Amino acid sequence: MNGDTSILLVDDEQDILEFVSYNLKREGFRIYTANNGRKALEVAKDVKPDLILLDVMMPEMDGIEVCDVIRRTPEIDKTVIAMLTARDESYSQIAGFEAGADDYIIKPIRPKVLISRIKALLKRTSYSGASIQNSQDLREFGKLVIDISKHKVVVDKREVDFPKKEFSLLTLLTSKPEKVFTRDEIYHHVWGEDVVCDRTIDVYIRKLREKIGNDMIKTIKSVGYRFEASN
Repeated sequence: MNGDTSILLVDDEQDILEFVSYNLKREGFRIYTANNGRKALEVAKDVKPDLILLDVMMPEMDGIEVCDVIRRTPEIDKTVIAMLTARDESYSQIAGFEAGADDYIIKPIRPKVLISRIKALLKRTSYSGASIQNSQDLREFGKLVIDISKHKVVVDKREVDFPKKEFSLLTLLTSKPEKVFTRDEIYHHVWGEDVVCDRTIDVYIRKLREKIGNDMIKTIKSVGYRFEASN
């Protein structure tokens, strides 16, 4: 699979570009590089990579801004994005997730760990929600219609964009209306073994509510969340 998988690596430090590119090419990935955010957008639109490794701290246009633009660009908005950062503060992760990032990888980069995370991320996002979909490809809840096979969501007869993590969370919650999904269950189904900050689910729930309405997802204090199909 690796030979057919393209990765865009974006970092303003040349030694990191060379080091990471070398290790990923050894694994058979097709690698493209960019040393700033604006160039990254040009390359992404041109090659449409399967995954983007995007440094957070860059001059002119940082990784958070680039991620936000990608998520608003139709031809590349479903691309898997992993942020690279030397900063481990939760606020930078929250900003990245709010912009639509799928994962965070902390510098200094360890090649074996990086490759393992990339493979897991590509596999998980490629088959996100497969275990809960069954044959229920089309789900209708009043104003909300979800076509899982087409990765399509319609709200009030208007198609609304949902990046992969948001779509995975939405398909999980709607797989069993009225069931309370605990935070642990949500982490397991949507993020797998990735380590994310405590507020990650809250950020994604807020994004879902902004798109489908506040009345369809109910917070069960100290437990988790429930999708209410009657609304």
